[in-house]
Amino acid sequence: MGVGGCLALPWRCLVVLCLRLLFLVPAGVPVRSGDATFPKAMDNVTVRQGESATLRCSVDNRVTRVAWLNRSSILYAGNDKWCLDPRVVLLANTKTQYSIQIQDVDVYDEGPYTCSVQTDNHPKTSRVHLIVQVSPKIIDISRDISINEGGNVSLSCIATGRPDPTITWRHISPKAVGFISEDEYLEITGITREQSGEYECSASNDVSAPVVQRVKVTVNYPPYISDAKSTGVPVGQKGILLCEASAVPSADFQWYKDDKRLAEGQKGLKVENKPFFSRLTFFNVSEQDYGNYTCVASNQLGNTNASMILYGEQGWGNQPGRGNG
Repeated sequence: MGVGGCLALPWRCLVVLCLRLLFLVPAGVPVRSGDATFPKAMDNVTVRQGESATLRCSVDNRVTRVAWLNRSSILYAGNDKWCLDPRVVLLANTKTQYSIQIQDVDVYDEGPYTCSVQTDNHPKTSRVHLIVQVSPKIIDISRDISINEGGNVSLSCIATGRPDPTITWRHISPKAVGFISEDEYLEITGITREQSGEYECSASNDVSAPVVQRVKVTVNYPPYISDAKSTGVPVGQKGILLCEASAVPSADFQWYKDDKRLAEGQKGLKVENKPFFSRLTFFNVSEQDYGNYTCVASNQLGNTNASMILYGEQGWGNQPGRGNG
């Protein structure tokens, strides 16, 4: 519903007024804004939602009566206000200009407005179209998602605005380059762990600054041990075996010597587990501590292990870790 809403008047008075206006905007009179002899209205008016729109109609001394209409509703006739909307005000009614202003414009105000004049007993009209622009707004976007590696991901981002906003998706990652989608929907087939992270939806239409929202995509994958090295330590010294593993969710770690599991708090040992590594510390290495140790990393998606050796300085030398998945 646009600007309009005529004042409620007694029916007799309303009939008289309507009859007086019949000569002003008779049926069948064409729009003649291109007539060089006709006092012209302005070109189409474009404003942003919430701003004020000024509608101007240039007139001259031949004009005897003037009115502004919105579709079939009379807004102003001369100095008389015919609409109830307090946002519509008369700016000028002079010998050269007849102007009104619509304040705090909204989308339902968009449409044609007509300046109607009576000149030399010949009524004529000119039309101007009000265009209301609206800043983009994201009204619906996918929630954060967690998915196993290799699965398919579908993200959506719905936005409104006038004109219709352009929607783009990009991966917030140091390795990502440019946009990965210029559509409301982003499809990722066979997602990999490198594709995890935040995805940003941007909606823009040049009315105002783009609006952005982000979706976090978590890619789950089984543990992968990236570092497990054998270590040489002399008797009586402090020794450390380190096992690093990446996994989502984070891996749980266990240590074994040969086939025996090492428990936290075991005399002379300390097991320190963090999300991405586990450290096995020997406070006072003895001959009995030398040997083969296995680190096992596991989560809900699987497990892997790597073997390493604690040896004396004169033992096996710098032995590499040995792993299998």
